[in-house]
Amino acid sequence: MSPRSERTPLLADHHPRTSEDSLRRAEEEDAALHGGTVALAPRRTSGLREPTPPPLPTPVAPSDPSTGGPYISSSKKKRNLIFMVSDGMGPASLSLTRSFRQFTSSLPIDDVLTLDSHFWGTSRTRSTNSLVTDSAAGATAFSCGRKSYNGAISMLPGHRPCGTVLEAAKRKGFATGLVVTTDVTDATPACFAAHVDWRMQNDEIALQEVGEGPLGRSVDLILGGDRAGFDELGMGKNVTLPMLGLFAAADVPFEIDRRNMADVYPSLSEMAITALTALEEATKDSEEGFFLMIEGSRIDHAGHINDPAAQVREVLEYDKTFKIVLDFLEKSDTEGILVATSDHETGGLATAWQAPNELPVYNWHPAILAKANASAEYCSVLLRQHIAASPLEPHDALIDWINSELVVRRLGIPDAIEIELNALATNPFAAVNIFAKMVSMRARVGWSTHGHSAVDVNIYSSGGVGAEKIRGNVENTDIGRFLAAYLDVDVEEITKELEDKLKGEEVLDDMAVDEAGVGMRGGVG
Repeated sequence: MSPRSERTPLLADHHPRTSEDSLRRAEEEDAALHGGTVALAPRRTSGLREPTPPPLPTPVAPSDPSTGGPYISSSKKKRNLIFMVSDGMGPASLSLTRSFRQFTSSLPIDDVLTLDSHFWGTSRTRSTNSLVTDSAAGATAFSCGRKSYNGAISMLPGHRPCGTVLEAAKRKGFATGLVVTTDVTDATPACFAAHVDWRMQNDEIALQEVGEGPLGRSVDLILGGDRAGFDELGMGKNVTLPMLGLFAAADVPFEIDRRNMADVYPSLSEMAITALTALEEATKDSEEGFFLMIEGSRIDHAGHINDPAAQVREVLEYDKTFKIVLDFLEKSDTEGILVATSDHETGGLATAWQAPNELPVYNWHPAILAKANASAEYCSVLLRQHIAASPLEPHDALIDWINSELVVRRLGIPDAIEIELNALATNPFAAVNIFAKMVSMRARVGWSTHGHSAVDVNIYSSGGVGAEKIRGNVENTDIGRFLAAYLDVDVEEITKELEDKLKGEEVLDDMAVDEAGVGMRGGVG
């Protein structure tokens, strides 16, 4: 196969367009804009237990579908691998964002996102115990190349650990890194550097990520979560490995909010540039390159909230970061590849919404999303702060403040009705969903759930050596196996070492976890 065909996306044209985020920066917000964000509360379980998943078959070497034999790395040259995860981004998110960008930037209808020009295939996402996966099982498929149950952090049914591509890469001499916009112990980053039965074991995950686990330290660079300290890194030029950079108390604010606090919080693209620069410098004289996982974490959160205005900005920033990685690979003297996909879709997003007792409307309105300059999450924070500061404020005065300061000023909605405003005033802890619904209904954007869906998700790639093996429709585990094969690392060797070291450890009681509300059906993402 010619080199050109190896690097040609399924839908590429001869002149791929860039997709720099052309949205004008919103006006500087007042001092209140520097408040914190609200972490999404886990959904409680129903009390029902999932059946114990059957043991997986004995692992075999990843197979090449074209020959039936194992994936074989075709080159022993030094290589870099960047794996990007768009948590919760389904195909409809791309359509929503593409049309939003065309509208806000006055672009022609054939102008597409960078991701669109590098579409490679689709991935099936089910876990071992559910047709609808969570982020933990999804990321385990990527990190280990194995299916597991919802909630598993690189563990298989029966308290069996599975080695990860990152751990195997580190063992072979690669530099390694994780970049996220959420808590660094969240499911996706955790699955590359930790092994616990349930995703809510955050303290244990944190210890393992910094080297207090059975394998010692496997991650050289972790960036996630106040810009305090970020600028000192010099966009990667002033980094000494190992490094742990925590730039927020929890999640980095949604991009729609963060852009107005750019002096406080770094963006996904800035953290990605920093990581790429640092890892390239660290490996310039080594025989092996680096493995870097970059996650657009908060696309998922926007989906859980059903906030389309927040989601389109998250996808645009992810698309911008994808372009930055492509440019890095193009300029690098080291062979490298970019593979990007989602762990699942979140929200059951549809670019259409039919109001009750109305006929269908064959349209949706990106102008509504363009008018919003704050997320539903941030508006809910401001509302609760205001109520706490003015607990004796008359109801009518509170209604007026909500309408003028939040609904009109930040969401760009001039026609809020009395029932909406009353709901916000009387139930501020439900405000995040009320605000999001107000935007979605007016934009005619539909959602079927505040959880995940089972829809297949897209795969994107720079193309390159061996990338044909994940072209078309594949299992999410095929992506994980490809990552290990591309780096020519032995994940099974790491698995055997983990099994030996973890023998005899107590298995976390399933019922106790379910009763605590963090079982297979618990958690967000």
